[in-house]
Amino acid sequence: MPWINKDMCTGCQICVNECSADAISIEDGAAVINQSKCIRCGVCHDVCPSDAVRHDGEKIPEEVKSNLNWVEQLLKHEYYSNDKQKQKQLLERLQRYFAKNKKVTEQTIANLKILQDTK
Repeated sequence: MPWINKDMCTGCQICVNECSADAISIEDGAAVINQSKCIRCGVCHDVCPSDAVRHDGEKIPEEVKSNLNWVEQLLKHEYYSNDKQKQKQLLERLQRYFAKNKKVTEQTIANLKILQDTK
């Protein structure tokens, strides 16, 4: 999903004017994309003169870090903090949780390819 790097955005409003889904607005001098309205057309990427519209793949390291921070917070909870067995069980459950998310993503991608082949 596209996102705006606020440090790069000049607030020129070109993307706002070109967005056919009315998914972009200006807040505090920078563009913001309403993800629920965004139709993933890519026009904002194409028209931004400052290259402030970014791809979500750039956020992978940030999302991994966020996931690991979440896990660390869970491990520090009083229920787990002094019990290595409970910590191990939690980590095993979380591995299944993330593996399930991976499987859902892989199957979605496979079905998108099938859908693409029919179009």
